[in-house]
Amino acid sequence: MEYKDALRRAAAMCSRQEQCSTHIREKLLEWNTDPSDVDKIIVKLQEEKFLDDQRYANFYVRDKFRFNKWGKIKITAMLRQKGIYATAIEEALKRIDDKAYYDTCAELIQKKSESLDEENHFTRKGKLFRFAAGRGFESELIHRILS
Repeated sequence: MEYKDALRRAAAMCSRQEQCSTHIREKLLEWNTDPSDVDKIIVKLQEEKFLDDQRYANFYVRDKFRFNKWGKIKITAMLRQKGIYATAIEEALKRIDDKAYYDTCAELIQKKSESLDEENHFTRKGKLFRFAAGRGFESELIHRILS
C-alpha cells in the first residue's frame, strides 16, 4: 500500500477508536505497507496526536477496571503484551482510586462467595483467593479482604 493511503487509513482507524502503536504497526504491515514507511507513518500519527501510547494506556486501564473489573496485575500484563512501555503503564495505574479498587475486589469476592457451595472454610477461602488472583488483584489485597 502506498504511503499516503496507509497514512490516511491508519489515521482513520485512530480517529474512530484509541489505538496503540504496536497495533497500528501490525496493521500497516498487514496492509503490505513498505517497511521503511511504517516507522514514518507511526511518527507522523504521533506528531499529529492521532496516536499516543500514554493516552491509550489511560483509557485501557480505566475501561478494563471499570467494565471488566480487572486488577492491576492483569491490566499490566495485557498492556505489556501490547508493547506499552512500563512508565506509561505505571502512570495509567496511578489513576485508579485506591478505595474504588479495594471496594471492587471486595465486591467480586463477596459475589463469588455467595455462589459457592463449599462448606470447608479453608477450601472456600482458597477458591475465593484463586478467583480474585485470576482477575489480577494482588495477593496482599486479597488476603486483607478475606481476613
